[in-house]
Amino acid sequence: MNNDPSYKIFPLGDSAITIDYGNVVDELVNKKIIALFELFAKAPVPGMIEAVPAYSSITIFYDPVAIKKTIPGNQTVFEWIAGQIEQRLKEDLLIPDTTPRVIKIPVCYEAEFGLDIQELAFQKNLSPSEVVEFHIAKTYRVYMLGFLPGFAYMGEVDEKIAMPRKPQPRQHVEAGSVGIAGKQTGIYPLQSPGGWQLIGRTPIKLFNKNDDPTTLFRAGDMVVFVPISKEEFLALK
Repeated sequence: MNNDPSYKIFPLGDSAITIDYGNVVDELVNKKIIALFELFAKAPVPGMIEAVPAYSSITIFYDPVAIKKTIPGNQTVFEWIAGQIEQRLKEDLLIPDTTPRVIKIPVCYEAEFGLDIQELAFQKNLSPSEVVEFHIAKTYRVYMLGFLPGFAYMGEVDEKIAMPRKPQPRQHVEAGSVGIAGKQTGIYPLQSPGGWQLIGRTPIKLFNKNDDPTTLFRAGDMVVFVPISKEEFLALK
């Protein structure tokens, strides 16, 4: 990543700093972000609390009070930590060429679980079964986790089934619900409000606070959706 001019560094409030590669959904950029996350996790910047990766950015949260006690008086905390990060970015960043985990997720796409599949199919001039075929035809990359513990933002769905979020979010979305928002697909790990277009549900539990790790997915995983019947869903549930 030497001499890479494509990133920007800016403050996020008074206790966080973001390294941003632009508003893009790009696998190579996301691999850089994951590599940076692993770098900062293994060798944190002094005063760092945690690093949070996203699609094409990574945010470093830090303790400004602790840092202020150790830096020259003529420097702000942001200037100092930005300098520390710039030094890291000048180093060669090893992006491992490893084979990602492939996780198969069983999904029942029946209308009972896919509350929006009929409307999505109508809007796209498809049948519900064609929506399913397009959804299961691809292997999806987990770009980031967020929104809820274990919620994986995956991409990209075929343009033929890409659909905006619902204009009015539901107040109640069941855990395991599989949805589409734009060209992303994802699974609600917990019961919550949500505005994604629901096309099915998985019986697999994606988050358990007592497990280690607590979430099934991690950034960089690849996900394959496998259709199952309602009987199979109930058996697995």
